[in-house]
Amino acid sequence: MKIVTIVGARPQFVKASCLSRLIKENKDIQEVMIHTGQHFDYNMSSSFFNELEIPEPKYNLDIHSLSHGAMTGRMVEEIEKVLVKEKPNVVVVYGDTNSTLAGALASVKLHFPICHVEAGLRSYNMNMPEEINRILTDHVSTFLFCSSEKAEEILFKEGIKKNVIIVGDIMYDAFLHVRDKLLPKSLVGLPYKPKEYCLITLHREENTDDVQKLKRLFDDLYEIGEKYKLLFVFPVHPRLNIMINKNSFPARYYHWIKFIDPVSYVDMIALEKYSKIILTDSGGVQKEAYWNKVPCITLREETEWVELVDAGVNKVAGLNRTKILDTFEYLMNNEIEFPEGLYGDGNSTKKILDFLKMMFRVV
Repeated sequence: MKIVTIVGARPQFVKASCLSRLIKENKDIQEVMIHTGQHFDYNMSSSFFNELEIPEPKYNLDIHSLSHGAMTGRMVEEIEKVLVKEKPNVVVVYGDTNSTLAGALASVKLHFPICHVEAGLRSYNMNMPEEINRILTDHVSTFLFCSSEKAEEILFKEGIKKNVIIVGDIMYDAFLHVRDKLLPKSLVGLPYKPKEYCLITLHREENTDDVQKLKRLFDDLYEIGEKYKLLFVFPVHPRLNIMINKNSFPARYYHWIKFIDPVSYVDMIALEKYSKIILTDSGGVQKEAYWNKVPCITLREETEWVELVDAGVNKVAGLNRTKILDTFEYLMNNEIEFPEGLYGDGNSTKKILDFLKMMFRVV
């Protein structure tokens, strides 16, 4: 069996690493990886391949820094050429990026079966490019692997009922691998005292591209820092870095906000594990906060990871000043219980590969 895996963004490298490691153990399965180039910064891309032992992509399309339409169109065109050449049995795409949608569109037009890992997620916010990507990808995919029962329920409501399989979250497999094998090596150089800092990440366009929103958020962080004497460690996404460099922010922000370069996956897990509270607009970081048993404030108006909100471990605040300050105070003064098993048992990768082997009759 030949599998073509399409990745392009940081979370996809993490997810793909799990399947790639397992495929290596199966001599009857060949994996061909296409990297679209959507994330091109070293710490957003190359370091992940090295750190997580992902095989060097056979194809690097080097497509980035374009508008959504131009980027997706270019990717479809180039992925199509690779698929015609490689003739895979199945194409695997992950998550909800432009790379995901482009891979799905190129595959369905050429009649190659599509395996969508992390299917069935919905924020119901059509202003998010990711929401459009995930909906369209789900509706053209052949096999849909879900992280939870809620995701399966959403697909059923949309009329997608064939080959929908709950396998748990493949990111949990990756998290466990890092926690057990790599994390101890990362902690040696951690320059922040455990539980004496908070971690914040921000990368979505609606947050990073509005300088007034950023200033209001930085004001909130400064106020919290002054009140609780907590440092905010802030790995800066390339998109946000452009905005910071283009604008002049008050020097006082830098007293409690420590802006740092993007970090590797292992270092990110270490930063999450020892933070007091995590603030993020990233879906992946929301889940990693849960697995690290660290309370999370989501800097969006909604989240597709509703199980975390229902469990009380994730509070949705958007960039609303009152909500952020009140939620932070609540989390500082209340013990949060973290239920087990919201996203499977850490064996998602095996379940996915076993299903594909069965479908394509691989012994």
